[in-house]
Amino acid sequence: MQPLSIWVTGEPVPPAAARAGSFADMIRVRTGAAWPGTWSVIDVTDEGASLPAVDDVAGVIVTGSPARIADQLPWMRRVQDALANLVYADVPVLGICFGHQLLGMALGGRSGPNPRGREIGTVTLTLRASDPIVAGPHSFPVSMTHLDVVQELPPNATVIASTALDPHAAIRFAENTWGVQFHPEMNDEIIGDYIASLRDKLIGEGIDPEALLASRSDTPHAAGVLARFVERAAARQSAKR
Repeated sequence: MQPLSIWVTGEPVPPAAARAGSFADMIRVRTGAAWPGTWSVIDVTDEGASLPAVDDVAGVIVTGSPARIADQLPWMRRVQDALANLVYADVPVLGICFGHQLLGMALGGRSGPNPRGREIGTVTLTLRASDPIVAGPHSFPVSMTHLDVVQELPPNATVIASTALDPHAAIRFAENTWGVQFHPEMNDEIIGDYIASLRDKLIGEGIDPEALLASRSDTPHAAGVLARFVERAAARQSAKR
């Protein structure tokens, strides 16, 4: 079985990293035993890093990042090109937060600042379509921390879920490609670290950090996105053998 590859696009805020490690660590912990194979982790912000060929991975998960999508740095454009190749080759891909925005750009849409402002904390996600990966009750809690969104959908993309501040909070970009603006790898403690780290900025934006901290909850249905995605990648690998 080919490895499942995590493409790291940035690091968590320091308190979250001290608590739970890198985004790759968080993803592997929240995925649990759902993935039976090996993992590979690639820092794709390193322009010298080798990106795998489409036949060398069972699937790819692209992490979140403090980077801003509108900057379109050389490494971002390189990753977008590589993601487009994966999607066209039908390799399973899941983009998380910044990874979600990269997919939007890679496939012909547009990503940039959210005109509705910052979204952070435990947020209610509402399903808009039936989907095998982003699934659960009609509404369930997810962890959010972002300033940017997928502003315009690429061709043939389908909105799966929305929140009060993001109409494109989960998108099925292709048969085996998903993007979620929320963080399925984060629990209530980790999102609390983000709220505390951004406290002064939140107050400056008229957002009450204490209310956000008090309203946190864990997000098991969001975490299920990771398990279902890697199970799909594993089933596709098994079918090839």
